[in-house]
Amino acid sequence: MAGSGVPSACAVLLRGVNVGGGRKVPSADLRAVAQDAGFAGARTLLNSGNLVVSPGTSGASGPDDVARLVRAGLARRLGLDVDVLALTGADLERAVAANPFAEAASQDPSHLLLTFYPAAPDPERVAALDPLSYGVEHMAWSGPVSYTWYQGGVGTSRLTPAVLLRTIGLWGTARNWNTVTKLAGLVAEAG
Repeated sequence: MAGSGVPSACAVLLRGVNVGGGRKVPSADLRAVAQDAGFAGARTLLNSGNLVVSPGTSGASGPDDVARLVRAGLARRLGLDVDVLALTGADLERAVAANPFAEAASQDPSHLLLTFYPAAPDPERVAALDPLSYGVEHMAWSGPVSYTWYQGGVGTSRLTPAVLLRTIGLWGTARNWNTVTKLAGLVAEAG
């Protein structure tokens, strides 16, 4: 998903932390990891593995470097091996603009999940996924992002991250519409 070149600011998304009693990454520790790596303006959003940083003195040459540095810092500081994805402002703007579910974004934003993948999945694997068999009527893809409107609720859905990983063959990390738009705003502010 990440582009190339030196980012002006990035949103950093951690996969599978601070949910369901799993691995814990307190916001203060996440900011400290970023600061220790030389990033500037480290800000967290909620307590669910969302970070916004600017390059500072980190030496990061692009979003992949940002993700690598944060991942290494989490291993050093907390002893955790966490999947990390860094997104530029342009990545987030594209994801927001490509949303095919405008009704969900305006009327049910907490149940509209965008799942970000490190790369666009194999189209044959996407075609093999039948969301209806899991009770999900509204799912679409745009490159490395899936859009899923969980009208019946996210927590009770049978279309789980484990199902997506098994079917798609790539890990992804999901955020609801409200979180994605807030992260896009924070990245734009950080410039």
